[in-house]
Amino acid sequence: MNTKTLSLPLAASLATALTLAGGQAHAQSATMEKCFGVSLAGANDCAAGPGTTCSGTSTVDYQGNAWTLVPAGTCAEIDLPAMADGSARMGSLAELDRDLPST
Repeated sequence: MNTKTLSLPLAASLATALTLAGGQAHAQSATMEKCFGVSLAGANDCAAGPGTTCSGTSTVDYQGNAWTLVPAGTCAEIDLPAMADGSARMGSLAELDRDLPST
């Protein structure tokens, strides 16, 4: 066998592997969802309100307008400490108006 004969099956195998890996990554991302108000300061995945860029830009623990990716269906079940007034703090699939940085 020469180099050309070997390279075609190798290229086909590589293309198949990349296609399968891409499909797996897409399936994985479909099982995650944005959960607002659950990350510690500087540990958000993205969106931390006006004037911020993205990942790691939250400035307050459990900042309501900053989100983190979590497994689908677990956002509201994440164990968070109570707020200063004693009321329960929960994650949300929508942006929250609580625990925002002071302006």
